[in-house]
Amino acid sequence: MGALFPLLAALGALLQVAAPPPVSTLYPWGRRARGSGPARVRRAWVIPPIAVSENSRKIPYQLVQIKSDKQSKAVIYSIKGPGVDEEPRGIFTIDPDTGLVFLTSVLDREETSSYKIKAYAVGETGAPVEEPTDLEIIVIDQNDNRPTFQQPLFTGRVAEGAPPGTLVMRVSATDADDPQTDNAALGYSIVGGGGGIFRIDPVTGEIRIGGVGLDREVIAVYNLTLQVADLGGDGLSTTATASIFIDDVNDHPPEFTQAEFRFAVPEGEGGVEVGRLSVTDRDEPDSPNWRVNYSISRGNERGAFRIQTDPRTNAAILLVQQGLDFEAAGEHELTVEARNWAPLTAAAPLSTARVIITVTDLNEAPRFAEDPRLLSVGEGLPAGSVLTAVTATDPDLPPQNVSYRLQYDPADWLSVDARTGQVVLRQEIRRQSPFLQQYRYTALLTATDNGEPPRTATGTLEIQVTEVNDHPPQLHPRAAFVCRRAAGTGGVIVWATDADLDPQAKPFHFQLDPEDSLVPHNWTIRPLNATHARLAAAPDIGEGTYRVWIRVSDSGQPRLSREYGLNVTVCGCRGAEVCSPGLGAVTAARLGLSLAAWMVILSSALVLLSLLLLLLVKERFRRRQHKGLLAASDDDVRDNILNYDEQGGGEEDQVTLQPPPTKTAPRPVPLPTSRARHKPANRSHIVSLPVAPHPHTAPGGSTVTHCPSPLPDVGARTERVALNGGLVLRC
Repeated sequence: MGALFPLLAALGALLQVAAPPPVSTLYPWGRRARGSGPARVRRAWVIPPIAVSENSRKIPYQLVQIKSDKQSKAVIYSIKGPGVDEEPRGIFTIDPDTGLVFLTSVLDREETSSYKIKAYAVGETGAPVEEPTDLEIIVIDQNDNRPTFQQPLFTGRVAEGAPPGTLVMRVSATDADDPQTDNAALGYSIVGGGGGIFRIDPVTGEIRIGGVGLDREVIAVYNLTLQVADLGGDGLSTTATASIFIDDVNDHPPEFTQAEFRFAVPEGEGGVEVGRLSVTDRDEPDSPNWRVNYSISRGNERGAFRIQTDPRTNAAILLVQQGLDFEAAGEHELTVEARNWAPLTAAAPLSTARVIITVTDLNEAPRFAEDPRLLSVGEGLPAGSVLTAVTATDPDLPPQNVSYRLQYDPADWLSVDARTGQVVLRQEIRRQSPFLQQYRYTALLTATDNGEPPRTATGTLEIQVTEVNDHPPQLHPRAAFVCRRAAGTGGVIVWATDADLDPQAKPFHFQLDPEDSLVPHNWTIRPLNATHARLAAAPDIGEGTYRVWIRVSDSGQPRLSREYGLNVTVCGCRGAEVCSPGLGAVTAARLGLSLAAWMVILSSALVLLSLLLLLLVKERFRRRQHKGLLAASDDDVRDNILNYDEQGGGEEDQVTLQPPPTKTAPRPVPLPTSRARHKPANRSHIVSLPVAPHPHTAPGGSTVTHCPSPLPDVGARTERVALNGGLVLRC
């Protein structure tokens, strides 16, 4: 350190500026030798802190004097730093010649507790004489600040009945004075309110219960006046308020306002309020400790009553759920219990009340024995059928007479007997009716007694119209083409429809006629799904038109079936699998003609037949004149005309015998057909004969004079007609 000149006697302690002490002179840059003159030593300027009290009004105030030990030279002193040329400016100044440092402003420790400035010593030329050194000025605290609570109002909560020592809350305060002195030592106390039930820790500020007797029903809120003071509680002070709320506990059970309640209710009324039961509870309103749940502990074994809580008044609302019957019981007695939502903190007796309900007798409406009445009726049931008989009884004593009538019958299908309730159909019911909803018909009936006033009950009659299997399935199509070269792999897709609905319709069953001996060899049928099947021909089947008989059956109960003849034309095909035009195609196309076309064709055929008959008669007459081949015959051509009493069949039922070559017996050449046997109905046979020496003898000695009768008891009629050089025997 640099040599020091003699310092002030009190330099070891902090300087107090109560009265102006002698100004200390510091020689921080050197010290004198023990001899007569100064001696240079190691340079260092270490100055102890200079203490000055805040709030001093003696301004200016000399703090200290600094000097350089170089007496032979003129020295200029200066200071820089906070409080001098930095904020806050102008607090400290120095005499440049003497080195005296002055305080020029009042200090506030709470704003700045210390200042660190630098001192400089330079010569007349401005060159430094000494190295800069630090000068620290410490502001001494005075008790000039009151402590303050962190908030003016503190709130806390504690449950009623809490034991002593229970922590309620903690308060806190601050003091701006030096915390290292008693000026900031705080002490807490309760100076008002509390009634001696609460105490506060003077150091920590904790408020605890100090006694017994916390009862929310007596005092719900405690307001305490708190005080905090510095100097350990004896100095400057401040007050605040602490509000302590007492939380409710369920220490009071609900109590009915009376032990017995009486009400009256008319019989037969359900869902109405019978009456209200009131209770009292000293606990906090609208809390779970105050809310009440009610229950019926006795007398409601059949569930006729229901009880609920009024959320506003906390009273019990007693309701009747179903109409009471005066004839069954004129009075009901119930026991009702009341319990809080929250459990009781202490044992207490259960609160109960007795409720007596009187039933008032009224004329009650009749009651249907079955409502709704469900019926299942098959479609097509004829008018006049009896569906059912509805029954309604009168519950009053003595019973009264009941009459019935229809209230709602949109289709006007029904009638009801007013006395017996018998329901009869007025017209046939069809499933296609627009009055059916999902095949269900709904009607309403009423039953009215003869009481005063009369009472009426309404019943529902629901009629489910079920499907009846009354339509056989229909086969589609009725004519088709099959390419011969694809006969073994392709086929005809056939399907069936049914006017009935499921389950009286599909799945359909397809079967070839088992009595036809050619069918198994030429045709097969296989089902594809519930409605379709594939009809396939044998690979070696010949070209032509075939009539294949298919029996189609539904799945109803009972099962209905029908046999259909399907005209299938087997023909040669072009490259695009299209049948070539030919006789088979023409024949099959004719089968699909309309009724009007058939009428035109039949009319033309009749005209041609009439012309043919005229020609035959003329030819016979001419031959008799010329004694021709038929002149000697006594038979008239018309004598050999025999007709069946039936309509002609199709081409598949015709067998034609062509005239053979010279001296060759006639050989029948059949058209392709799938039926070897003849159906008993809708059949005709055409047999063509060559001209013979005798009209009744065919070459080879065979004689054809009549046609076989298709029915055992019906005689056959024949007609011989000369055609193309031969005789045609038309049967």
